[in-house]
Amino acid sequence: MRQLAVVMIILNINYGRLDCSYTMDIDEPHTYTPPKHYYQTSSFDENDISDDASKSPLNRGPYFDISASRNVTALVGNTAYLNCRVRNLGNRTVSWIRHRDLHLLTVGKATYTSDQRYQSVHNPQLDDWSLKVLYPQQRDSGVYECQISTTPPVGYSMTLSVVEPVTSIVGGPDLYIDTGSTVNLTCIVQYLPEPPPLIQWTHNGVEINYDSPRGGVSVITEKGDITTSYLLIQRARSSDSGKYTCLPSMANPTTVHVHVLNEEE
Repeated sequence: MRQLAVVMIILNINYGRLDCSYTMDIDEPHTYTPPKHYYQTSSFDENDISDDASKSPLNRGPYFDISASRNVTALVGNTAYLNCRVRNLGNRTVSWIRHRDLHLLTVGKATYTSDQRYQSVHNPQLDDWSLKVLYPQQRDSGVYECQISTTPPVGYSMTLSVVEPVTSIVGGPDLYIDTGSTVNLTCIVQYLPEPPPLIQWTHNGVEINYDSPRGGVSVITEKGDITTSYLLIQRARSSDSGKYTCLPSMANPTTVHVHVLNEEE
């Protein structure tokens, strides 16, 4: 056999060519499947986190700490923070993307948009990469994604809701009261950074005087994350009908129309 192989090579050389036949293994396209403990906006299920993965965090590669809230509410004009906590980041980078227009906002600590209200804030002690939004407006509400530069990238989406202070009167815009009964108007103020220092009530555009000879008129205000002011008018009479307005400082006023009815009405 060895002699035959030599003869075939010599024959091929004599004909001016050397034939070599071999096969090459071509790798299949590389597909990355992140572990179950990676958060993917399209298919992540917190119930899929296995106990084994949680016991060996150092072997996990980059992953999101999903303990942070995915829903953030901010007041118009008050700085908002979307907090993204990434463990075992290594040499990967963290980016923030706005879903509304798929706009890249930040990469690492750099801002990649002309809107300089968006900034990346890194806290290395907590492994936090927060998106800071200065002077947020209601149009900034929507879904934002914190993304790790793995192959393919994995992301953690969060929803920002930018709200304005809201003032409302329970039961409005019209209330019907029987003569002689008690008028109880409840004004609720929400979404203020702190309770309003003052809430005024007016009747037909005139500030209510609680020390007037009419008597039987009082206000009780409870302050907190939601501030509530109660206007109480004892022994309602027809002259108490009209437009009542709740005017909290630092928030918009709201109005209700009170109709005091006699038995015939």
